[in-house]
Amino acid sequence: MVLSPLTRRRLAAFRANKRGFWSLWIFLFFFAVALSAPILANDKPLLVSYGGAYYFPVFKSYAETVFGGDFETEADYRDPYVQDLIKGADGSAGWMIWPPIKFSYDTINKNLSAPPPTPPDAVNIIGTDDQGRDVAARVIYGFRVSVLFGLILTLISSVIGITAGALQGYYGGRLDLVMQRGIEIWSSMPSLYILIIFSSMFIPGFWTLLLILLLFSWMQLVDVVRAEFLRARNFDYVRAALALGVSDGVIMRRHVLPNAMVATVTYMPFILTASITALTSLDFLGLGLPPGSPSLGELLAQGKNNLYAPWLGLSAFLSLASMLTLLTFIGEAVRDAFDPRKTKV
Repeated sequence: MVLSPLTRRRLAAFRANKRGFWSLWIFLFFFAVALSAPILANDKPLLVSYGGAYYFPVFKSYAETVFGGDFETEADYRDPYVQDLIKGADGSAGWMIWPPIKFSYDTINKNLSAPPPTPPDAVNIIGTDDQGRDVAARVIYGFRVSVLFGLILTLISSVIGITAGALQGYYGGRLDLVMQRGIEIWSSMPSLYILIIFSSMFIPGFWTLLLILLLFSWMQLVDVVRAEFLRARNFDYVRAALALGVSDGVIMRRHVLPNAMVATVTYMPFILTASITALTSLDFLGLGLPPGSPSLGELLAQGKNNLYAPWLGLSAFLSLASMLTLLTFIGEAVRDAFDPRKTKV
């Protein structure tokens, strides 16, 4: 693919910001690790060899009877009885390959040496929470949920915000006046209290929270896109396209929107940061994801309630601080890349 000179200058400006450039690679590495959470942290083996056949419990459920057990329910591979069935009496019938962390986010370690939460040890490398669940597994899964939630919310809110701003800026007049007054009224409302009220009214869930937070997050891009469309609609090439009979939709999409996207892209990393922070705040208050879900906010709340177990608060804080810092640095690098003063010839 051939890149335009402007795109090459923007990429060069992004790479020139070393802090943002390396932050992007570090964040992508952490995100790739989080996406591989079922392979890195799971209470099921990655591979089981039994009776000359191979099984993949991480990707498919197998009944205990498959390995010579008595029950039709899914095998509990952490149970010594099931392990003995697979290995055989002499230990040579089969074998299992486990993930690096032998716990999922909801696995309770029933062989703790003390009441939970327990400090880090050789089995639970970052300790356990107040229910005996592995903190490392919950951090990995919680990181994945937070980033995916933020990305989806950022994408949907950007589409809605860009559409609303484009309609206001391009058509102007009464439509712009009515929509702008409505946005001003809605944005002046105490969003945090409304989020708390809605979260307490509905059953918490990933998509429910996404819809609730979407009520306010889409407004962040409206003013930026509106200003770009108000400015660009009076350009000569737009007037010429109108005179030639080009439809409004084509003009908005092909001729005006690319100019607005320059300012929009610079805002997206910061919208992603705000989305992750909002989810963490609701989880910390107990109004976020359902109980038992992997959540960095819930882990922060456990750290507050168990001050004698500092590994809980520190692990959640360091994960969030690292994530948000990397995203902020990436946002600054993107802003520099689209700054015309730094990409001029």
